[in-house]
Amino acid sequence: MQIQDLPYPDPGVPDARSGPRFLWWLWRNQLGGQLKSLAWGLLHFVSVSALPFCVGLAVQAAVDRSGTRLALTGGLLVLCGTGLAVGDTLLHRAAVTNWITAAARVQQLLARKAAHLGSALTRRVAAGEVVAVSTGDVEKIGWFVEAVSRFTAAAVTVVIVAVALVVYQPALGVVVAVGLPVVALAVLPLLPRATRRADVQREKAGRATELASDTVAGLRVLRGIGGEELFLDRYRRASQEVRHAAVRSARMWSLISAVQVLLPGLLLIAVVWRGVDLARAGRIDVGELVTVYSAVMILTYPLRHFEEIAMAYSFSRPSAKRAARVLSLERSTDTDGTREAGVPGGDLYDPVTGLLAPAGRFTAVVCGDPDAAGRLAERLGGHPAEPDRSVLLGGVPLDDLPLDSARTAVLVQDKDPVLLSGTLRELLDVPSSGAVRAGDALAAAQCEDVLDALVQGSLDAADPLDARITERGRSLSGGQRQRLALARSLITDPEVLVLDEPTSAVDSHTEARIADGLRRLRSGRTTVVFTSSPLLLDRADQVALVHEGRVAAVGPHRELIDGESRYRAVVTRETDEELAAADGMLLDGLQELEEIEESA
Repeated sequence: MQIQDLPYPDPGVPDARSGPRFLWWLWRNQLGGQLKSLAWGLLHFVSVSALPFCVGLAVQAAVDRSGTRLALTGGLLVLCGTGLAVGDTLLHRAAVTNWITAAARVQQLLARKAAHLGSALTRRVAAGEVVAVSTGDVEKIGWFVEAVSRFTAAAVTVVIVAVALVVYQPALGVVVAVGLPVVALAVLPLLPRATRRADVQREKAGRATELASDTVAGLRVLRGIGGEELFLDRYRRASQEVRHAAVRSARMWSLISAVQVLLPGLLLIAVVWRGVDLARAGRIDVGELVTVYSAVMILTYPLRHFEEIAMAYSFSRPSAKRAARVLSLERSTDTDGTREAGVPGGDLYDPVTGLLAPAGRFTAVVCGDPDAAGRLAERLGGHPAEPDRSVLLGGVPLDDLPLDSARTAVLVQDKDPVLLSGTLRELLDVPSSGAVRAGDALAAAQCEDVLDALVQGSLDAADPLDARITERGRSLSGGQRQRLALARSLITDPEVLVLDEPTSAVDSHTEARIADGLRRLRSGRTTVVFTSSPLLLDRADQVALVHEGRVAAVGPHRELIDGESRYRAVVTRETDEELAAADGMLLDGLQELEEIEESA
């Protein structure tokens, strides 16, 4: 897999049982790229490590005044330099490719899981954690997956050089062969503590990211209630905790780095000390001493990769653990279904609440509990929070349909729809039946002033559809975002459209026009609207009151408002005291009428 071939046609099925298993799965799925990186890494490190032998041969040739051997050594130096340059270039290319493709694979897996879970994802995992995993964590994971092959090449090179020194000059080679394992493994006792501190740092950083994400998402509300300073203090404290954790983690890694510098230095001193004694005794030549000294000094380069792989694993392990936790989440219902793909038609019926939305009709649902209304809306769309009896569309359980077919048949727009950044044309470029034009949907959703605002904010956009929308539509008001989201839903023209409070942020005049446009554009299609707005309720073909998890009453809005006190309490926002007072006035009036009749 090359970078230009991304995205993957199929990122695969990850092993999400644990963080280490997920890292191992990623490495195995990039075996071709890992082998390339290993091969070029061996060429690079072996070429670097061969330079001291060439230098030693050149020094000895100069001492012996041998021009032939000096020329031969020069040729070997050219060959090593070529191998070093080619190996370094292609190793870097392979390493970057492995890093980016591993990160891209993780991002595709996360995106697929988000689409697979739908709204259930944010109920089970904080939105800030999902953001942290899909941004910073994928880089840490890609770093470790890429570093494994370079570390392997470095470790193999160290073994080769140690064996070569033992064969080349046994007296000094034994010292190097004994000292190298000590140098390479001396930091192992420090790694568990460094890993724990890195885990703490990543955990605190993740919480700070979640807090920042949640604060930004609710900034408009925070400003309305004057809570900016409170949340700013919370984030400031979280940020300071991250800083302290990062300093403690950096101290341990500094100690590990110091050990990696100190021990090779001590080994080098030991080699020189022993080599000088051997040279004075005439047991080794000057060139051999220079060779061994240079080889030990050069070995500090591949030895640094031992520290890097330890650091990469320490930082990637908690990241992989979080990614595996997200990727291990499953829907409460099967996504493949037991029926063939297809979009059924007919009445929409929920056996849990008894709600029936007749086919081709405009049904409004009144529910006193907004959270319960949101859960019911998700159930109608085949996104149940918990396993239960499936919603039926034309007598066909939605859970029995493949997920794609169920989502094509029923579209749910929640009360807080998300607008992605880009042009308006891109926002409205969604899978649809093609029966509803963008202009008609925008007109039905009363988006004329929204188009004007977008054009004014995009000076280079002559066509409103080319105007740009900022991330999450932050440059627009809540009502404007709501109407654009409604237009997007109308364009899809699904068999069943479920809207949860689609006009809660618009004024009454606009709401009345939206109600008329919605009824007109969805004529002949099944539409279910969760609302308590009298303007929408009055235009519905039927209204269902859901009370304590069951449908308590069904009928036209005007009949329910007159004859159902629970319905009237939700729609008119009457309190219990007001209802009691109204009932008391009604009883008093009836008693007066009875007294008049008796006196007559």
